[in-house]
Amino acid sequence: MSNTSFKASCATGNDWQSVAHNCLKTIGTEPSNANFGFLYITDSLAPYLQTLLDEFRQETGIKDWVGTVGAGICCSGREIYDEPAAAIMLATLPEDSYRFVPSGISELSDMLKGNQSWISEHSVHFGIVHGDPRNSHIAQIIDSLSADLNPGFLVGGLTSASDDSLMQQIAGEVCENGLSGVLLSSSIPVISGLTQGCTPLANKHTITRCEGNILAELDGQPALDVFKEDIGEVLAKDLSSVAGYIFAGLPVAGSDTGDYLVRNLIGIDPDEKLLAIGDNLENDAPIMFCRRDGATAREDMLRMLADLGKRAKGQIKGGLYYSCLGRGRNQFGNDSEELKMIRDQLGDFPLAGFFANGEISHNRLYGYTGVLTLFL
Repeated sequence: MSNTSFKASCATGNDWQSVAHNCLKTIGTEPSNANFGFLYITDSLAPYLQTLLDEFRQETGIKDWVGTVGAGICCSGREIYDEPAAAIMLATLPEDSYRFVPSGISELSDMLKGNQSWISEHSVHFGIVHGDPRNSHIAQIIDSLSADLNPGFLVGGLTSASDDSLMQQIAGEVCENGLSGVLLSSSIPVISGLTQGCTPLANKHTITRCEGNILAELDGQPALDVFKEDIGEVLAKDLSSVAGYIFAGLPVAGSDTGDYLVRNLIGIDPDEKLLAIGDNLENDAPIMFCRRDGATAREDMLRMLADLGKRAKGQIKGGLYYSCLGRGRNQFGNDSEELKMIRDQLGDFPLAGFFANGEISHNRLYGYTGVLTLFL
């Protein structure tokens, strides 16, 4: 058993002051040894991220925080959108059990070099990170950091502020433009699960001709012909109707759970029979097409929760949940059903998180997924 502990709250208000007040009132004033905080705020409070961080620091006495801005936030059994709101979780972590991941390639490199001994001695292989979606190299940075931790398992999500100028994260201080967060030592036991929000339409295909993100041939046939066959006659007659409903799925090599990366279809050329995919492609790589499917997403969510419940063995102390902004109310319903599923299946434990513009699990950037991490 570790000596970690957690408590969390979320609250709404008319402005940042009332949100902060209500969060702190809900979380309570009883004495605490908490030394670390997680802070997630809704989009409307994005201009006040620094102000809120300062306020929570002053009122809790906790100096070290990580967090970001989301299209919505979540706590135990509740999702909040479209109004000023914040979710905070205060953690009591063992001494010398964490290091911040700074934003910026050179800063990250310096941190890893300067903490080689700590990473080795504390068997550090886990990190909670937030990324800036404006950075076109964020997927490569995630993969690189995971490799540097040899092996590293990262969880988190990309900021989802509607204003491009407010894509900020917290890693000790407010930052932007890169990947940031915190590395945790092995003295803090964690488990994590991933749930998909789409359903494959057919078997995997092999890319036989592509260039960049342009898909020309699948299994030796024109890509658009294969696509139309997979999606069915009704959708094939009106290709404009597939936007936001049909996606490309890139299977994850070596996954024993059939994980795949969901990528948007960003263009169709009916004359040349080409498809444009929201990721770079490689010849001879597998690909499939999938659809957003609420019923299957619910089924897979229950699968993930059952698996985590078995692994946790009733020892859950706290949790973090990062879900796609296309999930939540858009896929499960308007009454916080996604977060209620977590509470109903695993219990009412301290939890915080947000709805992201891309989700991070292990060493990859996903889409239309939920990533749940539990502290044991």
